[in-house]
Amino acid sequence: MSVFASLVEQLADLLQPLFGLSAAAAAIILFTAFVRLLVHPLSRAAARGQKARARIQPRIAELRRRHGRNPEKLQRALLDLHTREKVSPLAGILPSLFQLPAFFVLYHLFSSDTIGGRPNGLLGHELFTAPLGGRWADALGDGGPFGGPGLVYAGLFAVVAAVAALGYRLTRRSMAANAALSGPFGGGSGAEQAPGAGAVGAVIRAMPFMSFLTLVTVAVVPLAAALYIATSTAWGVVERAVLYR
Repeated sequence: MSVFASLVEQLADLLQPLFGLSAAAAAIILFTAFVRLLVHPLSRAAARGQKARARIQPRIAELRRRHGRNPEKLQRALLDLHTREKVSPLAGILPSLFQLPAFFVLYHLFSSDTIGGRPNGLLGHELFTAPLGGRWADALGDGGPFGGPGLVYAGLFAVVAAVAALGYRLTRRSMAANAALSGPFGGGSGAEQAPGAGAVGAVIRAMPFMSFLTLVTVAVVPLAAALYIATSTAWGVVERAVLYR
């Protein structure tokens, strides 16, 4: 973690002439963009996988109608289909999984008072007037929602909400396209659906709203980690809009 801290500090020093006291915040945004650029090939693979899954939706619907009363046979048939078509159900989550280490390192970096036995100098950096190691609750206690730190968070929440709204629209559009291909849950009546389809359906219907959970995360993590989440989420939404168009 000390190596990562040194990297952020050096990057902040390079950006200091342009961003002043907010140079560390700019360094975090730039670092996040670099991480997203590294995982972009995985995102492209996930997009290809999503398009392949959309292409085989009618065949999945047929399998569900044929084997809906036999869950084990249905699962084997679905696995065989995905294997033949070289479609991995896990491809869509790989970009997120590969970003987790960077997020957790950043989270712990701005949650620790010391690094390698030395005082954590990064905690003295700010985004405008909000400390990068602080949280929304700290901002509310330091001048309230209309104080300097509170207004920084208000702006961040506005950005995250706008990105979440765009993510919501993209998810709804993707779900509508899949439903047009195969109908809800692969078509068929309630008797033909596999057991548990109702619960799965509830989760699927809630999926578009998952984008707004980012607001909760931004409110409870250190501001530095919140910047990472906001930047990564914005990158991800733009990436989806381009790759899934």
